Amino acid sequence: MPDKRSAGLLLFRMTAEGGFEVLIGHMGGPFWSSRDVAAWSIPKGEYAPGETAEAAARREFEEELGLPAPDGERIALGEARQANGKTVTIWAVEGDLDPTTVVPGTFTMEWPRGSGVRREFPEIDRVGWFAPEAAAPLLVAGQRVFLDRLAAWVDERTV
Repeated sequence: MPDKRSAGLLLFRMTAEGGFEVLIGHMGGPFWSSRDVAAWSIPKGEYAPGETAEAAARREFEEELGLPAPDGERIALGEARQANGKTVTIWAVEGDLDPTTVVPGTFTMEWPRGSGVRREFPEIDRVGWFAPEAAAPLLVAGQRVFLDRLAAWVDERTV
């Protein structure tokens, strides 16, 4: 079975103090509803052979947030392997958006499990802007490395 691959865009904005904030989303659905720590994600999703990672990142941003992927320089933050074995590729892009304008995509699953009832849930049930130190504990562990990589890029740019 081929490795599962996922790609996404990490939107960031600079602050007046010279730092930055990132936009992350809380994962939707019943498994995540009562969790906060390690229950947030960079907008991302799986892609299949034939689709480039960057095209998938743009598509997934639009599907998960219901908004166009931001234009601007794509900063390659590389890949990381998550605990579930999935390889995630992320680009950062500087921009801004109002979290209240997000219209999340949905998915359907049987819930409660074994009930035969299929329900629809948002892929992301809320989004927010966070400083890296606040975002780190919220993000699933396998994505935290992208905050460090973005911080290194921001530091190099401001030197």
